[in-house]
Amino acid sequence: MTENEISKIVFESGLKIHRKLGIGLYESIYEECLFYELKKAGISVEKQKSLNIQYEELFLENAFRMDLLLENKVVLEIKSVEVLTNFHAAQLKNYVRLGNFKLGMLINFNSQLFKNGVMRIANGLE
Repeated sequence: MTENEISKIVFESGLKIHRKLGIGLYESIYEECLFYELKKAGISVEKQKSLNIQYEELFLENAFRMDLLLENKVVLEIKSVEVLTNFHAAQLKNYVRLGNFKLGMLINFNSQLFKNGVMRIANGLE
């Protein structure tokens, strides 16, 4: 399954959750529901996956925790905030770049219109 196929399933699953639950809940609730929906869709999902990084000779174990990692290809960062900031995008961009993934998705469930709360960050994706 390609990154783009995975992202389509993520979007559809997130939209379903957004329609059923609405806005204003904790991130952890949306994360659990998305985990459930993606597993139901047959996608391999890891929750709170740690990411190790190396800086020169220094190896940093568990440097970051990604909310969800799908098929070991797509990183999801789940938010429930009033406004996504440049920091949120930079955080995901770093996960994608440092983990050598091709696609990351930032999903803010606190957006009135679901599609306005979804951002894709590509890293060499064709």
